[in-house]
Formats: sequence, C-alpha cells, structure tokens
Amino acid sequence: MKSQDVRKQFLDFFKSNGHLIVPSAPIVLKDDPTLMFNNSGMAQFKEYFLGNSTPKSKRIADTQKCLRVAGKQNDLEEVGIDTYHHTMFEMLGNWSFGDYFKREAINFSWKLLTEVYKIPKENIYVSVFEGNKEENVPFDQEAWDIWKELVDEDRIILGNKKDNFWEMGDQGPCGPCSEIHVDLRSAEEKAQVPGKSLVNNDHPQVVEIWNNVFMEFNRKADGSLEKLPAQHVDTGMGFERLCMALQGKTSNYDTDVFTPLIAKVEQITGLKYTSNEIKNISEEQNKTNIAIRVVVDHVRAVAFAIADGQLPSNTGAGYVIRRILRRAIRYGFTFLNTKEPFINKLVEVLASQMGEFFPEIKSQQQLVTNVIREEEASFLRTLDQGLQLLDNVIAQTSGSEVSGAKAFELYDTFGFPKDLTALILKEKGMSLNEIEFDASMQEQKNRSRAASEVSTEDWTVLIPGNVETFVGYDKVENDVKITRIRKVDSKKDGILYQIVLDNTPFYPEGGGQVGDKGTLISANETIEIIDTKKENNLILHFAKQLPENIEAGFTAKVNTDLRTSTSKNHSATHLMHLALRNLLGTHVEQKGSLVNPNYLRFDFSHFSKVSEDELRQVEASVNAQIEAQLQLVEHRNIPIKEALEKGAMALFGEKYGDNVRMIEFGDSKELCGGIHVKNTAEIWHFKIISEGAVAAGIRRIEAITGDAVKGFYQNQENTLSEIKETLKNPQDILKSVASLQDDNAKLKKQVEQLLKEKVGALKTELEKDFQEVNGINFLAKQVDLSMASTKDLASALGSSKADSFVFLASVEDGLPNIHCYISKELVAGKSLNANAVIKELGKYIEGNGGGQPFFASGKGKNANGIAQALVHAVDFVK
Repeated sequence: MKSQDVRKQFLDFFKSNGHLIVPSAPIVLKDDPTLMFNNSGMAQFKEYFLGNSTPKSKRIADTQKCLRVAGKQNDLEEVGIDTYHHTMFEMLGNWSFGDYFKREAINFSWKLLTEVYKIPKENIYVSVFEGNKEENVPFDQEAWDIWKELVDEDRIILGNKKDNFWEMGDQGPCGPCSEIHVDLRSAEEKAQVPGKSLVNNDHPQVVEIWNNVFMEFNRKADGSLEKLPAQHVDTGMGFERLCMALQGKTSNYDTDVFTPLIAKVEQITGLKYTSNEIKNISEEQNKTNIAIRVVVDHVRAVAFAIADGQLPSNTGAGYVIRRILRRAIRYGFTFLNTKEPFINKLVEVLASQMGEFFPEIKSQQQLVTNVIREEEASFLRTLDQGLQLLDNVIAQTSGSEVSGAKAFELYDTFGFPKDLTALILKEKGMSLNEIEFDASMQEQKNRSRAASEVSTEDWTVLIPGNVETFVGYDKVENDVKITRIRKVDSKKDGILYQIVLDNTPFYPEGGGQVGDKGTLISANETIEIIDTKKENNLILHFAKQLPENIEAGFTAKVNTDLRTSTSKNHSATHLMHLALRNLLGTHVEQKGSLVNPNYLRFDFSHFSKVSEDELRQVEASVNAQIEAQLQLVEHRNIPIKEALEKGAMALFGEKYGDNVRMIEFGDSKELCGGIHVKNTAEIWHFKIISEGAVAAGIRRIEAITGDAVKGFYQNQENTLSEIKETLKNPQDILKSVASLQDDNAKLKKQVEQLLKEKVGALKTELEKDFQEVNGINFLAKQVDLSMASTKDLASALGSSKADSFVFLASVEDGLPNIHCYISKELVAGKSLNANAVIKELGKYIEGNGGGQPFFASGKGKNANGIAQALVHAVDFVK
C-alpha cells in the first residue's frame, strides 16, 4: 500500500465515522509562547482541551506535521542512528472534545488497524495504565475490559506513569493512555523471543504506532490532579511507522515515504544505501547508511519549516532549523564526501512526493530550494574555516590530547561539530578530551536553561466560564471585570502577573504586530499593563503588580499614542506589500513582519537586491495611496472562501479559521487580524530606511511613517545645516563636498607614498639591528607607524633574511599592536609558532590576537606593556 493511500484511508475512515477533517496547522507556531514548533497532533487544539474555546466539531481528525528537536521532546541525536526516530514526522490523529471516550476510541483504532489496514491481530500488543498510588490514580480497569473483548489477555500489557500517562506539560490536561504496538519481526524471531517482552524496550521492529490518550485530569502547579469538567480523547498515530508496518518493512526509511529521497541522494553522491533487510554490513556502509538517513530526514523538517515561514537564523526557532540543516550538511561532508551544496536538490523530489496533501511545499518550492542552497554554501565555508582553526588548536597542543574547552569554543563560536573534530584528531593520531567538551556544553545549557526558566502558578478564576471578548477594533477604552489571574516568575522578566478580562480593548501580539500597552483604572488605583499576548485563545494582560481589589470594576485604557503609531505602520505595510508586488512581480510574498510604534519591518520573497530606483518607486506608490485618502474597508467575519474570491492575500505559514477578517485599502486586500488606520491619510508619509538580504531569496525592508518621518527629515536638515556651517556656508554645498573629496584623495596618495618611503627607510635601518640567537636572525623593536604599516614592515623584514624571527610593536590612536613573523623553515624545523607568540606576549599589552603559524598579529589596551613584550620576545628563540 502506497503511503498516499495510507494517509487517505485514515482520513476517509474517520470522516465516515462523523469526524470533521481539518488541514494540518503550520509546523512553526507563531502565536503560542509555550512552544516553538507543533510537536504533537494535539498542539493546535490546546485551547479546546483547556476549555478556552469551542471547537467547530466535537469530532475532528487530521494529519499534522510535527517537529521534535527542542525541549523535552528532543530526538535529534537519535535521528539517523536508528531507523524509526525522525525530526519531522506526520501524526495521524482523531479527537473527541467531550463526545465519545474510551470504548469508541479503542474500537475505532482496532477496526481501522485490523479491518481496514488488515494488520494481523497476532502482531498487535496493547498497553493500559497500571495506576499510581502516590497520585491516587487507579488502574485503568475500563480500558483493560474493553481491550479484553478484542484481544487475548496475554497481549495486554500494564504500563507505568512514564509510558502510559500522557501530559501536555508540567501543568494542564492529562490522563491515562492506551498504546498500540506492532511486532514486525520474522516468524523465527518471534518464536525465539515473545514480542510482549520487547514492548517499550527500544526494539526497532517492535514499535508503538498509536496512542489513545484519555484526557480526564488537570495537572495543577503544585503537582496535584483534579478532574476535568469534560472527558476528551486525543490520539496520535505515527504515519511513518504505520507505513513501515503496512508495507512489510522493518525500517521507516525502506518505505516509499523516504525511498524517492534516498534514490536522489544515491544519484548525487554515487553511493548506495542498503536496506534494513541486509544484515552484517561493513562499518563503512553503516556510516553511509546513517548519513543518508540523516540527510533525507532533515531535509523534510527544514523544507517544511521554511515553507511555513521560518527562516534559518541564529536565535529561537530559526536557530533550531539551522542546527538541523547543519547536522545534515556535516554528515554529508564527512561520510558522503559532498563538498558542494546538494541537499537543496532534494526539495524537488519532496515537493513532488508530498505536494498533494501539503500544497505549501509545492508553492514554496523555489524559495525553499534557494534558502537551503545558500545555507549549505555558508556552512561549508564555515567548515573550511573551522578546519584551519582546528589546525591552529592542534599546533598549540602539547601532547596527543586536545582540550575539550578549545574544541567547544570552535563548536560554540563557529558551529564546528564535535564529532568532526574527533574524527580529524583520530586521523592525526590524537584524541579529544570529550569529558571536558561535554562539561563545557553542559555549563552552556545550564546558563541557557536558567535564563529561560519560568514557573507559572495555577489560574485563580474569579468569573467562571469562557466570557472573554475582544472589543479593540472599535474601542480603546472600556469598562471591564477581571475573570482570572495568575503569577509568573522568570529569570528574564522577574515576577509578572497575567490578567484576563471579560472584554478587552487591548490587542494581543500577533500577525507581526506588537501587543498593546496601557492601564487598568479603578476608583482607587491605576495598574500599568506593560504588554498583551495571546495564549491558548486567552488574551493575557501583563502587569508588574495586581490591583488591591481584584474584584472591583475597572476601565481598561489602551495607550493611544503607541496604538496610533503602530496602526500607521501596519497599514503602510499592506500598502507596501501591494506596491512591491505591482513593481517586482507576484512572486513577492510576505515572509515575516514586525510592526511596532517606531518602525515597520517587512521580509518578502525576491531573488535580487531591490535597486535604489525601485525603492523610490515603492515609496512613491505608497505615498500616492496615502495621498489618495483611501478609506478602510473592513470585512470582520466573512467566510475565508469568499475573502479569497474577493482577491484577499493569504499568507503561507498562517493558520486561518473558516471565517476571517479582511482588510481593504483600495487595491490592497489582505487577511489580517491587526489594528489599522481608518483612512490612509492618517499615515501622513512613508519613508524606506533600509533594504537588505535576510536569506537566499528573502529581502528585508525597514521603513517609518508619521511622526517618525518628521523626525527623520528634521535630523537630515540639522545634519545638513551642520555640514554647511563646517564648510563656512558655501553657496553650492555639493560642489564644496566634491572639492573636499578630491583634495582628500590627493592627500591620501601623498600620505601612502610617504609611508612607503618611511617603511622602506625603516626596513633598511632595522636590517642592521638583526641579532643572531641560537642560529636564528632575531629582531624585536617598537616603531612609529600605523598598525597596517607595522604589519607590512614585519613581513618585509622577515622576508629579507633566512631563518628570521621578527617581533614589531607600535601604537595607533593610543592602543598598542604587535606582529610576529617567523620563517617557514623555523616553523617546520623548530616548531616555532607566531600564533603562540602573539597569544603569550599579548598578555603584556592586555590584548589578544592570532593568525597563521608563520605570521600573526594582535591588539591590546595597555601601551605601557610593549616594553615588557619586547624584552620577553627573545625567550622564544633562546
């Protein structure tokens, strides 16, 4: 059975059993501060389990793109090593929100697996929760009894809290679960060892494929459990593992989910991947297999993340994506001998394979390809640089063991991987102090964890029920009551309080727009709201203190100065988006944005730099729309199909409901939940400040509007006045500046010539000062030159004599600099190293530096230390 059919049969089965089939949410979560990525099928339904929102159907099913490489669910280092862990995977799931419970869920899963998919019943094992006395949760007798009607008792396994009690997180809905495992071993293997003993023991052919979670408790902050008001079902079945079972394979990578990608890697590298059926392969072939598995797994995760709007970067979710891709690149570099970008070539195969069910990968194919290709080229350059730096570390190492701390510095600063360091050292007959490396890594993790540590108390509910309403499109001030509060303590922000109101004018951060700030005012006090965010469909107002009387009536008042400036920037973003598409082409799509009171930032797909002339045309177009005084046309709650038919732009990576809000300014039509001006005239003026690249095929424009533009032009005018005054108020300022530039160019040439002459004269003079020390031509002097000229002089002097050791110092702008040249024959024959010299003598000037073994330079802070450095330079040749 082909994988496409496996997916389709699952969805068709649950549709026929009254479930609403919904599309996969984006793999990257933008409006959930508790998660970077969708790491499970239920993540997009959290608000329903928490009772903060009502689902459009009590029965839902889907296939969800998931990513598990961060936090508790971290499978990254296992991916590729075994045959069943993945970074990105599909989770087939069905949900019941207060509708059916254990009996129906278990029977649905049994019927689908045995009657539709026809998995032999004798290959299936199931588990139920054994209970936990400490938490007063009993053995799941109900699930046991239901399963007993379907399978023999010897196929039912009791599971402990670790395996059979599922929790959303440290707090929140949870409950016992019932797992379904399948034994894919041969008849001979089954005869030798019963499958029951291998369940949940990491056997590659006895694997869990489905988990039925019965949500009936809420985990409180103190660790205690309370009953939920309604019982829910949350199930998840691993698509890749299911395909393995249905296609008669013993490895996920032998299924048609991965074989097209593997075939492409084989074609590119000329290497062969061996099926899991083939035993006793060589160590070399095993390394090749692991590397190919890493590549084909990781390209799926990276490609879908980019398609959903997350570019690789150095922070947050972007860093996770970059780390996954770099792991694939280095496995290719080390074990597949790929020294040029090649992973990007797999995107076409992926788009062809998965485009029917996930159209985003097809429509974003070119962008994804470009971004991955550029990331590959960049990291391959980093690997080359890292190899040179590792050579320096080796040169400075006495003995055969390299410092783990030094290797970690290479990893942390340059991304040079530990396993590649260890491999290179092994080839050179050396080793890495891995204990020291791991200790440095753990220290960094501890620092990072401590910086992001957050403790959240339980909600104190003042007004029960889901009574929250957002009124911010129409009001900036409103009478409110507090419905719930909780305390949050973090290392980063300290103690804050989250306040939920029955109806709020505060806009929560989302869609690129920052959250509102303002105040809560009662008869006796004023509480400052420092931010507004949304979590699990609740609008959270952040404050540094709670009101004395939390049950009082309040007036919620948005800071209108900030709101007004933000709305101008948001509306200008829409106008600019239209202008860019009209000018550059319809390939231009929003790939990220930030809208705050001070400026707007807009990332968009485009293949080349936007020229100065094009930027001026974009500015002119936006300002023409501002001057046209276009009235806001808002469609607040219309069906998404109708909005798209009206020409609204929908952004990839955003999650839209059945009904949406559509914003129109003339020809600009976008789906948007943000705050906007009522008329474009309110924007006053639009000015682009910068344009540049973010990633391959992604450009970024930063711009300002309103008062910020006034301030910009005022600063320009002030600067111009100062220039005129400095130039003695010439009549033609441009002519005067051009004359100054000409004079400066002439003087620069004269200075360069004089410096050359000075360096030449100094070289001739200093050549007489060489001393012979242990057969080495030694020179250590301070000279009166710039740093660049001192460097040139050191090189020239060193080249003038054989077996030379030259150490020069000078002071430029009050700061000392030092340079060391060592003849290459001395580097090879006497193990002298200019890099080591600079590191050691740099201590006297309170500085550092580096370079090659034959030439290195450094800078410092203490010019008085030069004398000592010169005295001790000779120590290296004695």
